Amino acid sequence: MVKSAKDMKENVRVAMRGGDGQVICKDFLDKGEYDGNARLFSTLTLEPGCSIGKHVHENEEEIFYVLQGVATYDDDGTVVKMYPGDSCVCRNGQSHSIANREAEGTLTVVAVILTL
Repeated sequence: MVKSAKDMKENVRVAMRGGDGQVICKDFLDKGEYDGNARLFSTLTLEPGCSIGKHVHENEEEIFYVLQGVATYDDDGTVVKMYPGDSCVCRNGQSHSIANREAEGTLTVVAVILTL
């Protein structure tokens, strides 16, 4: 199966998980287009000052892969910077948040949520 970019759904989430500003979510696969145990395959785009608020993952884990920009990532209480090519995982029962705290530049990450 090949899915064209023009067929991918994009939506804007304001104050996502209690975060600041908005996040543009572009789902590159939808449920029913794959057989595995996942609930999200998306790119997330955050402009400067935007964030996804801190939240816990229960019975799932989320993987981020930075494509563009610099992320400020809260990894279950430890705040780190992430750069293009960096990845992380928020495991079952852990918390995380991600933000674009840079004065300039767009942050784009691939997000995958796997259900357990």
